[in-house]
Amino acid sequence: MRAANWLKRHDPDFAALRRAGRAAIVMPLLFAFGSIVLHDGQVATFAAFGSFAMLLLVDFSGPLVDRVQAQLALALAGAVLVCLGTLASRPVWLSAVAMAVVAFAVLFAGSVSSVTASASTSLLLAFILPVTLPGTVAAIGPRLLGWGIASVVAVVAIVALWPAPAREPLRAPAVDACRALAARLRAEAAAMLRAGSPDLAAERDRAIAEADAAVDALHTAFLRTPYRPTGLSTSARTIVRLVDELNWLNSVIAQFDHVKITAATPGPVHVAAFEVKSTSAAVLEEGATLLAQHGGDPAALDTALTLLVEARTGVEAATMALPAGPDPDGGRRGAAEVVTALDPGFRAQELAQAVETVAGNIALTARAERRSWWQRLLGRQPGDLAGPVAAAAERASGFIGWNSVWLRNSIRGAIALGLAVLLANLTGVQHSFWVVLGTLSVLRSNALSTGQTVVRGVVGTAVGVLLGALAMLAIGDNRVVIWVLLPIAILVAGIAPAAISFAAGQAAFTILLVLLFNLIAPSGWTVGLIRIEDIALGCAVSLVVGLLFWPRGAAASLRQALAEAYRESVRYLGATVAFGLGRCDANAAAEHPEPRQQALRAAAAARRLDDAFRTYLGERGSKQRPLAEVSASVGGVAGVRLASDAILDLWRRQEAAGDEPEGARRSLGDSVERLDGWYEQLATSLVAREPLPAPVPADPEDRDRLADVVADDLGDGSGHIVARAVRIIWTGDYLDVVRRLESVIVGPVDALGDDLVAGRRGPGSRMR
Repeated sequence: MRAANWLKRHDPDFAALRRAGRAAIVMPLLFAFGSIVLHDGQVATFAAFGSFAMLLLVDFSGPLVDRVQAQLALALAGAVLVCLGTLASRPVWLSAVAMAVVAFAVLFAGSVSSVTASASTSLLLAFILPVTLPGTVAAIGPRLLGWGIASVVAVVAIVALWPAPAREPLRAPAVDACRALAARLRAEAAAMLRAGSPDLAAERDRAIAEADAAVDALHTAFLRTPYRPTGLSTSARTIVRLVDELNWLNSVIAQFDHVKITAATPGPVHVAAFEVKSTSAAVLEEGATLLAQHGGDPAALDTALTLLVEARTGVEAATMALPAGPDPDGGRRGAAEVVTALDPGFRAQELAQAVETVAGNIALTARAERRSWWQRLLGRQPGDLAGPVAAAAERASGFIGWNSVWLRNSIRGAIALGLAVLLANLTGVQHSFWVVLGTLSVLRSNALSTGQTVVRGVVGTAVGVLLGALAMLAIGDNRVVIWVLLPIAILVAGIAPAAISFAAGQAAFTILLVLLFNLIAPSGWTVGLIRIEDIALGCAVSLVVGLLFWPRGAAASLRQALAEAYRESVRYLGATVAFGLGRCDANAAAEHPEPRQQALRAAAAARRLDDAFRTYLGERGSKQRPLAEVSASVGGVAGVRLASDAILDLWRRQEAAGDEPEGARRSLGDSVERLDGWYEQLATSLVAREPLPAPVPADPEDRDRLADVVADDLGDGSGHIVARAVRIIWTGDYLDVVRRLESVIVGPVDALGDDLVAGRRGPGSRMR
């Protein structure tokens, strides 16, 4: 019982135990079938290690059908690599070059899909094994037979032997977050309408706390996934977007709650704004219900969205009915009051925009999951999304840049594995396969992490040799006992890396090899010494490559990626404002088209930032600052982009007409220029490691300038604000949202700077 509780703590959902249990059953049986029944060493070897690759080194997530399809794709790709590896196994130079090329292709393909990323070690093993075991064209048949047997049995095993439940790490937390945010909206609306009720105020406070906790839980689930929990599939990509979108929505709701309702607030706007709150809650509730299903019908959510659009239109209509001019006596107070009176309408419009974005992704998820198998096979996407080839090209293009951590890691891995194959062949070690696999197992994103893993790998292997030697001395040449111990060794080797440590996994794996090779060619415990030699050579290759190629790892790259992401996001923000102002002037509209290219560049920079952040999280060793602080600096990029998306959507509904509003252009242009200057200074400071800029305080003149725009430039002569005036003022409000992000960003970014400085000085140094 105590052992079960320990395993449950260290192996949640028994994922490692499930993988190891299957392999412990399948691998010995296939090895026995190839060696005893077929009497073919190559069939036995490739069947055994094929089952090891497909059952222990990969664990696909999602519904069972999707996992089976991914397993079949892995089997097919592995078969191709087995053929290529055999053909490239000689001469020596060809094997080394081929290993480098294949390693780069496999590792970089992970930037396109997390399915490929999670299977990268299995795919590399499918090439490493044949390329390090010299063979001719005649050897392809037995090797493919062994791999094919392993593939078929592996598919049967994941279906029949303790099938894993569908694991979608973000879906359930996203459902909980949607429901909690809906409850918060309803509680806040009720408390606002009856401001003096202590019971409703307590209910509101409880709902706020629960919503914050649910959004935090979603973000935590995202951070805990070892790979980006999304691939090329539309449904997977839309679900992961909800992480940032729901966090943004929570902050929007908080800002809406802070709008003070006074006697001066016009009744129609007040009523329309609360109608938006009510319909937004209904949309989130329908979205949560739909997201909780797999491939549900989005009709109810579409109906709720239609009501939300009508409510948002009602807010705009009520806002347009506000008086535009100054007081009858000509004072400025009237115009300023108009700008202030637009606050509830802006918050309602901002809320509706955020909820529509969330609901749109949920509906798209459901429609993608309702596609037929043929539609998925042919790449037919719901709506106007690009097909799988275009999506792959667009996604991969975001990682083609010298600052891309994924590209660097792919190059580093390719060079290391290519050198390992070359050195293994030139030195003539007995089992060159383990040299290459040792290189792969300890190579990390920086020299320090690689060095630490080298020590763990060699120590673990040495311990495994010692234990294996004691076992072989006790067993002697009794093959029956070895066959009995083999499944137990596989089980332990599968559980140890996840439940104990990397070194424990190396020790258990070494014991497994001692048993396995003594079944192939009895040599006693000395096979363990050979493994120490091989793993030491492979570790040395990884350490040298780690020192020569980007030795600082992801921490420095994270600063550069963060700087680039903020630059591109603010450029996108400026382009959306220019687009909006262009819609105000019929003559200038053609000069400021919709900023599609800026949006794509900002999205690509955000993906590279996500790449660097996840590599940073995956580096071994303690972090000097709380993860939440560093994560907040990354989340600021999403805040800027979502504000830009909101401005773009706001102005799409404006028909190009009228004359150029000079006052609006000057006022908004000044705000954009200040934001661009501050974020550029932030980016420069991040890269140069200089003091970070102080947040820019609010400029009280901004509101006066917007009041001038309303009073002087955009009145329509009927006493009411025209639509473009409201959109200009709301655009200014969105820019102020981005300005307020500065104070949120600087603290976490400064913490990231401390983390890097402390890492540079050493673990014992003190923080500033």
